[in-house]
Amino acid sequence: MEAKELLWKKCLEKIEARIPAENYSAWFSSTYPRTLDGGLMTIAVPNQFYRKCLIENYRDLIETTLKLVTEKPILVAFCIATEKTEREKEPQETSAVESVAPPQAPSSLNSKYNFSNFVVGSSNQFAHAAALAVATHPTTAYNPLFLYGAVGLGKTHLLHAIGNKLCEDRGGDFHVRYISAESFTIDLIESIKKDRMPSFRKRYRPLDVLLVDDIQFIAGKERTQEEFFYTYNTLFESHKQLVISGDRYPKDIQNMAERLRSRFASGLVADISPPDLETKVAILYKKAEYYQKAIPHDVATFVAGSIKSNVRELEGFLLRVIAFSSFTRRKLDLELAMEVLKDFTIDKNKQFTITNIIKTVAGYYDITVSDIKSKKRTRNISRPRQVAMFLCREHTKASLPEIGRQFGGKDHTTVIFSYKKVKGNKELESDLQEIIALIERG
Repeated sequence: MEAKELLWKKCLEKIEARIPAENYSAWFSSTYPRTLDGGLMTIAVPNQFYRKCLIENYRDLIETTLKLVTEKPILVAFCIATEKTEREKEPQETSAVESVAPPQAPSSLNSKYNFSNFVVGSSNQFAHAAALAVATHPTTAYNPLFLYGAVGLGKTHLLHAIGNKLCEDRGGDFHVRYISAESFTIDLIESIKKDRMPSFRKRYRPLDVLLVDDIQFIAGKERTQEEFFYTYNTLFESHKQLVISGDRYPKDIQNMAERLRSRFASGLVADISPPDLETKVAILYKKAEYYQKAIPHDVATFVAGSIKSNVRELEGFLLRVIAFSSFTRRKLDLELAMEVLKDFTIDKNKQFTITNIIKTVAGYYDITVSDIKSKKRTRNISRPRQVAMFLCREHTKASLPEIGRQFGGKDHTTVIFSYKKVKGNKELESDLQEIIALIERG
């Protein structure tokens, strides 16, 4: 056991004795020490919500405990488990006599994400089956495998699950790497800047499996696309497995080289859709089980109903409720959940009218109601108008012709077009999802 791990183990033993068991399980069970550099320890945590809660509620306790164990002051920083520290991002040169096999970075895969805790529903059944097939029979099942869907639906979970199963089944001699397209780009830029391209290529081209997340990030980046193209070809021609995720179907990724788009679509393409209510409830039960916390059915149903599409937000909402219950020592029930999430959910009793919707949308976009009802077609007017029509169709019982009339005498076909356009874009654009959620909360 390394010094940092031994130190963190001793620290956790003392913390566990000082705080309630449920708090320790919820906030410390999935942490681990990433680096220990002099007087600074970096702790890896699952996500930003963990990071925020630990900083606000436990940083002083951790630093005090570390000082007690080591008899010297040690400061604490937190990073997300899938991120790399600046020190880890630094490309390392290898000597000519070193093996070309890439070092297996233990932090490249998040052990939290595996097939056993992935909740399967009708919206992701096909993608899950394809991912499991690849993890069981790499290169002989589907190569490449391309997973696509809106943000927060489980693409990253499946990529890590594939990598974790392969490492578990095949051992350390099987080289697997998970990386985001953004990290690939940063690695490339640093390698070019420091004239270390041979080392860059040695990190990727000898791999057995390359898992690349959010490939749409390299759209419009010609040099990155070129290097990824050659990396892809080298691996594919060597019968190595590639799994790639994106936010849309390969052919629909704008500013992506055609030769890459055609390769992405040449294997199996599987989409992940937003889950239904039953699947979201099942996900919440699975997450609560992970945190060793029982949640009532009405609480699970309320939280699930508060999130329309983004599964990742489900965990954030659940953690928020669990944390509030633990910190205040209140019973985790529906009343508590409604209180904690009141600023994040839609009031089901709110009276949505066409007039109120248009006024609210106009206020959000800082335009006038008359602008929305006008015939102007500039983007700063047409986009808010389409959003307003979408919300009117979603939240009122008005007919299409009636909605059109309220928008300055627009034809009902305009309402249909606006609704379909916003509905389609909403599944692909996380910022549009957030805007609509904010407007709905009023």
